[in-house]
Amino acid sequence: MTTAPHSASQPEPLWQPGPDRIAGAQVTRFHTWAAEHHGAPAPVPGDPAASYAALHRWSVDRLPAFWQAAAEWFDVRFTTPYDTVLADRTMPGARWFPGATLNYAEHALRAAEDPARAGTPALLYVDETHESTTVTWAELRAQVGSLAAELRRLGVRPGDRVSGYVPNIPQAVVALLATAAVGGVWTSCAPDFGARSVLDRFQQVEPVVLFTVDGYRYGGKEHDRRDTVTELRAELPTLRAVVHIPLLGTPAPEGALNWSDLTTNDTAPVFAPVPFDHPLWVLYSSGTTGLPKAIVQSQGGILLEHLKQTGLHCDLGPGDRFFWYTSTGWMMWNFLVGGLLVGATIVLYDGSPGHPDIAAQWRVAATTRATVFGTSAAYVMACRKAGIHPARDLDLSAVSCVATTGSPLPPDGFRWLHDSFAESGADLWVASVSGGTDVCSCFAGAVPTLPVHIGELQAACLGTDLQAWDPHGRPVVDEVGELVVTHPMPSMPTRFWNDPDGTRYHDSYFDMYPGVWRHGDWITLTHRGSVVIHGRSDSTLNRQGVRMGSADIYEAVERLPEIRESLVIGLELPDGGYWMPLFVHLAPGATLDDALRDRIKRTIREQLSPRHVPDDIIEAPGVPHTLTGKRIEVPVKRLLQGTPLEKAVNPGSVDNLELLRFYERIAAERANAQ
Repeated sequence: MTTAPHSASQPEPLWQPGPDRIAGAQVTRFHTWAAEHHGAPAPVPGDPAASYAALHRWSVDRLPAFWQAAAEWFDVRFTTPYDTVLADRTMPGARWFPGATLNYAEHALRAAEDPARAGTPALLYVDETHESTTVTWAELRAQVGSLAAELRRLGVRPGDRVSGYVPNIPQAVVALLATAAVGGVWTSCAPDFGARSVLDRFQQVEPVVLFTVDGYRYGGKEHDRRDTVTELRAELPTLRAVVHIPLLGTPAPEGALNWSDLTTNDTAPVFAPVPFDHPLWVLYSSGTTGLPKAIVQSQGGILLEHLKQTGLHCDLGPGDRFFWYTSTGWMMWNFLVGGLLVGATIVLYDGSPGHPDIAAQWRVAATTRATVFGTSAAYVMACRKAGIHPARDLDLSAVSCVATTGSPLPPDGFRWLHDSFAESGADLWVASVSGGTDVCSCFAGAVPTLPVHIGELQAACLGTDLQAWDPHGRPVVDEVGELVVTHPMPSMPTRFWNDPDGTRYHDSYFDMYPGVWRHGDWITLTHRGSVVIHGRSDSTLNRQGVRMGSADIYEAVERLPEIRESLVIGLELPDGGYWMPLFVHLAPGATLDDALRDRIKRTIREQLSPRHVPDDIIEAPGVPHTLTGKRIEVPVKRLLQGTPLEKAVNPGSVDNLELLRFYERIAAERANAQ
C-alpha cells in the first residue's frame, strides 16, 4: 500500500469557517442539544474540530442514541411509535425503528402547513431559456394531493411501482411525492436513456403507472421521444395507466391520460402511514455488465438519512435555495428532492450543463439566488480549463457553498473554486462529497464547522462508521485502504428487487469482509479525520505491488491543457506481465506527438510515481461513460483482455457505444500482433 503523500503534515487549510458560521450552523446547535438530552459528549469550547470528532465518535459508538436524537431534532412524525431504534444491527438485514409508521411525502410538504410559507417558492424551475418558474409550497401540496387521489382511483396501492420517464421538471417531483403519499414505490429514468436502458430497469420492477414526456430540450435542440414511449408501453405489460406530460406541446397519445387532468383538482393530500422499512423508491446501479442492480431504499431510512445530510451536513434550512445539477437518472436528483424535508427551496434545471456556454450552471445559480450549489467535479475542471470567472462575471453573492461529487475533485479544482470566489470578496465553502447510489447519501464530505484542506473531504458523516481497511480487515490511518462502513446506516438498501434470497445484495457489498459494507473505493483516512478518495478499487493500478487509484492519474494528466479527458487501465497479462495503457482524448487543436507524450510521462513520474508511468499513450476519440457520467474502466479492461463486447458491457448502460468499438479494435490489433 502507498502512503498518502500529505498525510503526516499539518497543511494550512484552504478555508476556515468564521465564528459566526460555526455558531449558526445547525450541527453546532444539534450537538449542544444532543449533549443535554441524549448523552452526547459536550462540545469542546473554541475547538470545532475536536467537537465534531467527539460528536462523530458518539454517533457511531451509540448508534441508536444518535438516530433517536436525529429523529427528535428534526421532529419526525411517527404515526405509530417505534418499539426500539435498532432491533438488529446485522449487515445485511439491520432492522430500524420496528413498529413505527410514517410517510416521507408528509415530511416533504410540511412547510406548506405554515401560512407564512405557503405562498413562498418550494420549487424553482429553470430550462435552457434561463428564465425561472415558481411552484409555491401551497401549489406543490395541492398538486400532490390531486395526483395522489387520482393514483388511488387508478388502483395504485401501497407497494405498487410507479415509474417516470421524465426530465428534471416540477412534474417529476410532484409524481414522486404523490407516489410516496399513497405508499407506492417510485422509480425514474431520464429521457435521454434509450428504450433498452429504460427497459433493463423498469422491466425488473413491473410498474403499474408510467409518467412520460413527449420529449425534452437539450443543447438548444428539441428531442422527440414519442417513439421510445410507444416502445416502453409495448414492453411493459403491467402498466395500467400512462400519464402524458406535454413538454414539447404534443397531444396525448391514444389511451394515455393528460397530466393536467390529474393535477388540477385542489385536493388535500392523504398520506398513507407505512412501516419505517416500506420501500420508497428503486434506484439503479450503473450496471455496466449484466442488468443494473435494482436498489430498494425505505421511506423511513431515506427520510432520516436525508434530514441528517441536508440539515446537519449541508446546513440547509427554510431560508436556503438548494441547486444541484442532476438528472432523474442519478441518485443526486432524489437527494435534491430531500431539500424539501428541511423546508429549503429546491432548484430544478432541465438542460445541458454547457448551453449556450460553459457558464450555464453558474447562470442558473445566479438567476435563482442559490445558496448551496452542487455540481460535478468534471464541470468544475472544465470551467477552470475554459478560464472563466463566474463570481466576477455573475451575481453569485447568495452562494455560500459549492459542493461537488461524481468523482474526486482534484486539488486544482479546490484552488480554482476558492480563488475565483475570493477575487470577488466571497467567503466560499468548497465541499467535496462522496457516497453512492447504494445508500443515496454521502459517506464523507461536508461539515460546515470544519476547515477545508485541498484535495480532501472534510470528514466522515455523522452516523457513518467509515474506515479504511487493509486486505486483512485491519483499519489503517494515513494509508490507502478499502472504504468500509462497519455499522449499518438507515438508508442502506433493504434489498435488491428480484433478488429473493439476497445473494446479489450480499455479494455486492459483504463478500470481502463478512458483515461489513465494502463499497469498492480506495480511500485514505487521515489522522486529522479528513478523507481522500482515490477511485474505484476494482480498477486499481497495481504495479510491482504498489497500488494507485486511477483518479490520481487523471488528476495529474488532465492538468495538461492538451488533454480533455483520459482513461487508464491496468492489465494483468497471462505471462505474468502487466500492461498499463493511458488513453487520452485531446483538446481541440492538440496533437499527440513525442513532446506531449514526454510531458505526460514526466508529469506522472514527478507528481505521482515512476512505477505508474504508462507503457503506452494512445489517442482515443473519447472516453466512454455510464449514463450517469462515470468513466467506464472495468468493461474497457475486459475488452482489452479479449472479452467480446456484448459480454464485456451492457450496451444500454453506456453513453456512447461506438466509443467502445475503438477499444475493441485496439484489443484486436494487440491480439493480432502477438
